[in-house]
Amino acid sequence: MSRTALRICPLCEATCGLTLTIEGTRVTHARGDRDDVFSRGFICPKGASFGAVDSDPDRLRTPLVRRDGELREATWEEAFDAVAAGIRPVVERHGPNSVGVVLGNPNVHTMAGALYPPVLLAGLGTRSVFTASTVDQMPKHVSSGLLFGDANAIPVPDLDRTGHLLLIGANPLESNGSLCTAPDFPGKLKALKARGGTLVVIDPRRTRTAKLADRHIAVRPGTDALLLAAMTQVLFEEGLTEPAPHVQGVEELADAIREFTPEAVAEACDVEADAIRALARDLAAAPAAAVYGRIGSCTVPHGTLASWLVDVLNILTGNLDRPGGALFPQAATDKTPRPAGPGRGFALGRWHSRVSRHPEAKGELPLSALAEEIDTVTEEGEPVRALIAVAANPVLSAPDGDRLDKALDSLDFMVSVDPYLNETSRHADVVLPPPPPSQSPHHDFAFNTLAVRNQVRYTRPAVPLEPGRMAETEILARLILAVTGMHGADPAAVDQMVIDQTLGKAVTEPHSPVHGGDPRELAARLGGDTGPERRLDMMLRLGPYGDGFGVRPDGLSLDKLLAHPHGIDLGPLEPRLPQPLKTRSGRVELLPGPIADDLPRLRAALAERPEGLVLVGRRHLRSNNSWMHNVPALTGGSNRCTLHIHPEDAERLGVEDGAAVRVKGAGGEVTAPAEVTDTIRRGVVSLPHGWGHNRPGTRLSHASTDPGVNVNQLLDGRLLDPLSGNAVLNGVPVEVAPETGPEASAVTEKLTALT
Repeated sequence: MSRTALRICPLCEATCGLTLTIEGTRVTHARGDRDDVFSRGFICPKGASFGAVDSDPDRLRTPLVRRDGELREATWEEAFDAVAAGIRPVVERHGPNSVGVVLGNPNVHTMAGALYPPVLLAGLGTRSVFTASTVDQMPKHVSSGLLFGDANAIPVPDLDRTGHLLLIGANPLESNGSLCTAPDFPGKLKALKARGGTLVVIDPRRTRTAKLADRHIAVRPGTDALLLAAMTQVLFEEGLTEPAPHVQGVEELADAIREFTPEAVAEACDVEADAIRALARDLAAAPAAAVYGRIGSCTVPHGTLASWLVDVLNILTGNLDRPGGALFPQAATDKTPRPAGPGRGFALGRWHSRVSRHPEAKGELPLSALAEEIDTVTEEGEPVRALIAVAANPVLSAPDGDRLDKALDSLDFMVSVDPYLNETSRHADVVLPPPPPSQSPHHDFAFNTLAVRNQVRYTRPAVPLEPGRMAETEILARLILAVTGMHGADPAAVDQMVIDQTLGKAVTEPHSPVHGGDPRELAARLGGDTGPERRLDMMLRLGPYGDGFGVRPDGLSLDKLLAHPHGIDLGPLEPRLPQPLKTRSGRVELLPGPIADDLPRLRAALAERPEGLVLVGRRHLRSNNSWMHNVPALTGGSNRCTLHIHPEDAERLGVEDGAAVRVKGAGGEVTAPAEVTDTIRRGVVSLPHGWGHNRPGTRLSHASTDPGVNVNQLLDGRLLDPLSGNAVLNGVPVEVAPETGPEASAVTEKLTALT
C-alpha cells in the first residue's frame, strides 16, 4: 500500500516543497506540494526525479575503510576507530593546520551540513579550510562584508514587487536562482513582465533567461565590473542618484568612479556607450528596481568589485531596503536581532595560505590553493597532511584536478563523508556514507536567509532510517568526537554542548528574550525527538519570530512548526536598515578601503582586449553538482557536455557541428564535441561544469557511460580574484582546434551512440 509524505527538495537553492509517494520504504513518485507556503506546487526536473536520486543503486550503504590498499566495507565502529587513529596523530605531531577541511556545496542543502561543520572547525582549530564558496560566491560575501559589516548580509531582489529587474551573470531559468532563494523563479520573471515590468539580462550567452528578457546585452566575458562602474558613473554625472538611508562615502565614491565613463569602457565591454547610458537611466527612472548578479559576475577577475557594484547601483538608486528593490531577508533561525548600532566590522587577510600567501576571506582559503597546500613544502609551517572532505568533490570542482588528484594520493590520511565513491572520495582512507534524503530531516538554515519571502518549513524523515544506516547528523557528531580527541563519547554530547553554550550566552545578552534566565531550565524545556531537533527548537524560540521560551506566546517553536506541515508564511520582505549593519560606523560604508585599493586594477582593465577565444561556463536545468550525472533521468537531452561555439568562429577554425574539438588552456587540454550555435556571442566558447567522470576507481556506473570532460582542467588555479580568492572560471583565454587524433573518432562514435 502506498502513502504520501512531505519533503523539502534538497537538490537546488529553490527549496521547493514536495509530496512524495512511497511504497514500503521506496519513493516512487514526487510532485510539487500545492499547499507549500513558499513554492505553491512548483517543481522542476530535479525535484521530479527525487525518487531516482534517492534510490540510486550506486549510493554507498556501509562505510568503507582502506585495508591493504583497497577500500573495503566495514562497520561504523571500525570506520570511526580508523578516523580517530588516522587524524589525531597528525594533529598531535604537526599541529591543527596540518589537517585540511573541504566543505562542498551539498552541505548547505542538509540539516547536518549546516549544524555540525562549524563545530568541527572550532574543535579542530585548523585554518586550513576550503569550501565550494571560492569557486562560486565568495566575492558576494566579501563585498557584503565590506559594505554592511556582515559577510552573510546579502540583499536579495524583491521579485514579487519589483518593476525593473537587471540580471548580470545569472540564468535562473536554468539554475532556479542562487543566493536568491525563489521557487518558480521563471514564473516570477513572467509575472514581472505581465504586470508591465522590465527584465534586462546582461550575459555573453543568449540563455533561456535572456530570451525572456525585454533587453539582452551580450557583454564581453570578464568585463562585468567595468560595465557596472560605467552605469554608476552615469548616475553621478546625470544627477540620478537617490542614495538609500544610512549610507556614508557617496562623494568619495563619485570621485573614485569618475573616469569609468561609458565611452571609456565601451570598447573593453563591447557594449556601445549609448546602451550603457540607457541601462543606467532606465534603472534610475523605475519606481522600484533591483540589480541581481550571480555566478557569471562572481567567477571573473574583478568578481568582488562586480558584486560590490551590484549593491552600489541598488544603493544609489534608492532601491536598497525598499519594497520592490533589494532587501535583507529575516530567517526564523536568525539570531535574536540586536539593537542597531556600530559592530565589529569585517576584516580580510587575518591569515594567509602557506604557499602563495593568499589572504583568508570569511575564514576560508581559496579552494584553488588546496593542491599546493598539500604537495608543496615551504618554511612557512606544515603542509596539509590529512584531509576531511564533507560532501565535496574538488577533483572536478576546483581548477587543475589532475594536480589535486595526485596531491590527494600523497596525504597521510583522508576521510570523506559522501554517498558516492567519486573522483575525490576514491582517495579516502575512510568513507562515511550518509543516508538518502528521504531518510533525513530537512530545514533550510542558509537558504531562508536568502529567501525572497520570509517563511519557515521543516520536514521530518519521510522514510525510517534503513537498518545499518547512520543518520548524517550522527555521522558528523561522531566525526567531531573522533578528530578532537573524544572518540567513543556519546554523540548526543555534541548537540548538548552547543545547546549549553548558546543558552549560556543568550541569558547574558540584554536584548535576548531569555536575558537573566537559567540555561539549564531553558534547556529542559526544549522540544524535539533528537539533538538536531532540540537545536532547531532553540534557534526558533530565540529567533526574530520566536516565542522566547514563553515570553511571546504567539511566537514560533518547533511544536508550532510541526503543527503546520506545509510551513508558516512570515510575510513579504520588509525594510530592516540599520539593524542588519555590523560595520564599525554603523552605516553602509559605500567605499571600503580594500575596494578603493582594488580600483586601480580595474582601471588597468580598460586597456585589456582578449586575443582569440575566451571560455565561460554553462548551467543545465537538470544538473547542479557532479553526482547528478549518475541519475539517468537527469542526463541526456540538452544536459550534455558539449562545447558551444558561434557559427562564425566555427567556420573560421574549421570546426563542424558534432565533431570533436580540442580545447587548450593554461591548466591542460580536453576534447569534446562541438555544438555550433548562435546563442553564444562571437569570440566566446562554453563548456558546462561537473563533468569528467572517467577516472578509475569510482563507482558511478551511469555517469561513466557518458563521462564528458572536466572544464576546470583547463585552468591552472593561478587566476583568482585577489580580494576574495575566488577562482576565475569565466573569461579565461583558450585555444580551440578540430581534433584529428584517435580521440576524434572516439568522441564521434560516442556522440552517435548517444543520439
